Amino acid sequence: MGSMLFTIIAALGQMEHEIKREHVVGSFAERRAAGKDLGGRPRIITDSQIRNARRLIVGGETVAQVALDLGMSRATFYRRARTLGLLPDQSDDHTLTSDGVK
Repeated sequence: MGSMLFTIIAALGQMEHEIKREHVVGSFAERRAAGKDLGGRPRIITDSQIRNARRLIVGGETVAQVALDLGMSRATFYRRARTLGLLPDQSDDHTLTSDGVK
């Protein structure tokens, strides 16, 4: 008798969890469709600063130094530059050099 009650309560909990998840996913979809912000941590470094940093690197500065000057890690710089299309995708082995060539 006790195991049957536990099974019923577990099933109700699972159903409640699925309903909440549907509401959250639906809310995200609605906000994205409306072009609204989903929240999250605000970016301190703007896209134009990343573009200017890329110009400095092509001009001869090291990635480590430029990232340090911006107050971010090299990995963060590479990730942001990749999302802006300033660097090739990571699927190939590309290394950023001072002349911007592999």
